[in-house]
Amino acid sequence: MNNRIRKLTGTAMLSAVAYILMFLEFPIPFLIPSFIKMDFSELPALLASFAYGPLWGVAVCLIKNLIHLMNTQSGGVGELSNFLLGACYVFTAGCVYKKMHTKKGALIGAVAGCVIMGVVSLFTNYYVVYPIYTKFMPMEAIIGAYQAIVPAVDDLWDCLLLFNLPFTIGKGLCSLVITMLIYKPLRHILKGQ
Repeated sequence: MNNRIRKLTGTAMLSAVAYILMFLEFPIPFLIPSFIKMDFSELPALLASFAYGPLWGVAVCLIKNLIHLMNTQSGGVGELSNFLLGACYVFTAGCVYKKMHTKKGALIGAVAGCVIMGVVSLFTNYYVVYPIYTKFMPMEAIIGAYQAIVPAVDDLWDCLLLFNLPFTIGKGLCSLVITMLIYKPLRHILKGQ
């Protein structure tokens, strides 16, 4: 029973940290349109996935996005996208790490999670996120924001392949690098050892 309480408490704490990290977002000018922002809110979820298991990491993704709905500027679409992509990332990483409980396993799992998150982002953005965003901003304006960086992009699919896919994978890799630096010292605290 103590182990379950520790996991619940750790998940709550990591969810709160992830929620705060969602506010520390920043644009990456000249590389991606300013309406797409970088943040490190998947980092606590990745820590939970490694320390407690993949479903606990997904729980952190869910909780931070449910809380963030109170401050949404996207009508919930951004939170839905953030949850789906983050869940793909940390679930994959956690599953591989559970089978290969080594630093190499964590690395392989998180890199695989980054790739899966990137590929899933293509389809969720194309079929769900951007069609909903067109209720607020015309598709021409969305594509125009990408064309301001690379005029050669013609349609949404080109934008997603050229910008969003590498950005999403890069975002996951940044969280991975930080996690690899801090997980070992935090592991004992998270596991209550």
